[in-house]
Amino acid sequence: MIHQPAKVLTIAGSDSGGAAGLQADLKTFTSLGVYGMSVVTAVTAQNSVAVTAVHPLPPEMVAAQIDAVLSDYGAAAVKTGFIGRVDLIEVIAEKLAQYRPDFIVVDPVLVNHRGEAMFSAEVTQAYLDKLLPLATLVTPNKWEAALLTGVTINSRADMETAVRQLAAVGVKYVLLKGWREGSQVVDLLFGAGEESWLSSPFVDTENLHGSGDTLSAAVCAFLAHGEGVETAVTKAHTFTAKAIQDAAEWQMGRGHGPVNNFGR
Repeated sequence: MIHQPAKVLTIAGSDSGGAAGLQADLKTFTSLGVYGMSVVTAVTAQNSVAVTAVHPLPPEMVAAQIDAVLSDYGAAAVKTGFIGRVDLIEVIAEKLAQYRPDFIVVDPVLVNHRGEAMFSAEVTQAYLDKLLPLATLVTPNKWEAALLTGVTINSRADMETAVRQLAAVGVKYVLLKGWREGSQVVDLLFGAGEESWLSSPFVDTENLHGSGDTLSAAVCAFLAHGEGVETAVTKAHTFTAKAIQDAAEWQMGRGHGPVNNFGR
């Protein structure tokens, strides 16, 4: 029998610097042995220092890309990354509801690397109303969780409150990531009424650009390989921690550098 890889789809923005967005997703997919496909939501001009221009694609073009891929190839798992507009969130949700892939991982890209909100409150609400109810897993960081729930994350108790609030929207699992506790970074996975805490050593580096994309893409890949959600998240957490550690001393540009998506 001919062995062929599992197919996965990223719906995300293009990062001209290659650190984040669909470029980070496709590198991660390849490293983890799945066949990556992409739907472009926006084209950006960016590097390690700044994003200098963003050109969102029309909703009709985003819909056409999704139709082209899912009507022919299909996908074992789909993830979303940078979207940034209400009309794009709506059309993506409509198409995912139409094709109903087994797994949908939503990385709600709502803040920049400094934790500052990038979009209007209407974009946040569109995630809550349209996309999260379809999701197998949503992967906010502490700032994104605060925007989605109104809960400022200052403790583990706050994390527990926020994940339960997000689960109430209809998402099956919530991974709240990036809480710093001394020498550790702590994530909380919540689903089916149960909590799992994951930790990894804090790495003092500016090279974190694309770490969230890498994590959600890795979860998508492991789900496509047949892992359950808890195992997929655990393996993706380990993969991403290693990607950060392996790139900690890189100097790819003058600013906020990439992680190493090529580790196995």
